[in-house]
Amino acid sequence: MEMYFCPLYSGSSGNALFCQYGSTRLLIDAGKPGKQIEEALRSIGVDPGTLAGVLITHEHSDHIHGAGILSRKYHLPLYATPGTWEAMEGKLGRIEPGMRREIMAGRDFYLGEIGVVPFPIPHDAADPVGYRLYGGSLSVSTATDLGHFSRFVYDQIAGSDLILLESNHDPDMLRANPHYNARLKARILGDHGHLSNESCAGALIRLIAAGTGTVLLGHLSGENNTPELARRVSTEALAREGIRAGQDVQLNVALRDTRGAVYTLRSRSKQENPGGDGIH
Repeated sequence: MEMYFCPLYSGSSGNALFCQYGSTRLLIDAGKPGKQIEEALRSIGVDPGTLAGVLITHEHSDHIHGAGILSRKYHLPLYATPGTWEAMEGKLGRIEPGMRREIMAGRDFYLGEIGVVPFPIPHDAADPVGYRLYGGSLSVSTATDLGHFSRFVYDQIAGSDLILLESNHDPDMLRANPHYNARLKARILGDHGHLSNESCAGALIRLIAAGTGTVLLGHLSGENNTPELARRVSTEALAREGIRAGQDVQLNVALRDTRGAVYTLRSRSKQENPGGDGIH
């Protein structure tokens, strides 16, 4: 059976990721306006009403902006850790009691046909998590909003067929940015902030060695990075290790405001096959 993954949006201005295995469809985060997420889903042939739920990583607005409206409109359950629920409750509007689902980092569960493994991540939020999703022998992982790439995070996502990993900023661009004050810069650069292009590239070398065949660079900053720079830093770092992007590994960038391609994972080849613009 095939597993589908599509980065609807990924960036500091909003995040929403789609995954499907069998008949189970879900979102990771809903950080854009509800209407925008609806349109992105329909553009790949997915009716928002067929979603099984939304997995929330943490309470920051670029991850929950549209979660409340989607839950109310389509009766979608929202899954989040207790600390995240406490931190985001006043930001979502009214959520029906049956649509509030608490999960625990490190405690896996099934959502339809998809196995969900939430794991803690180093970020300045109340109780943040990343996710590894299993469909049969296939798995995809999403790990953004990382202050650093810890051994623990590596252990949680190593061996995934597809990984969306944060490549948030270029440190020199960030330090020179006149719109960011010193406190914000220190927060982003800190151990509970965001992963730089260079740190992402170093992590990718280890993850590809562990068997990952498809990598998406995600959660790019709009002011302190560019897709071309993020891709170049990772491509050059991989090349220094003898890893050829486009041949030994599929390396792409998940964009901030443009819906990404649909990736089709098949257990036989364990290689990414960009499925174009829709779920078939």
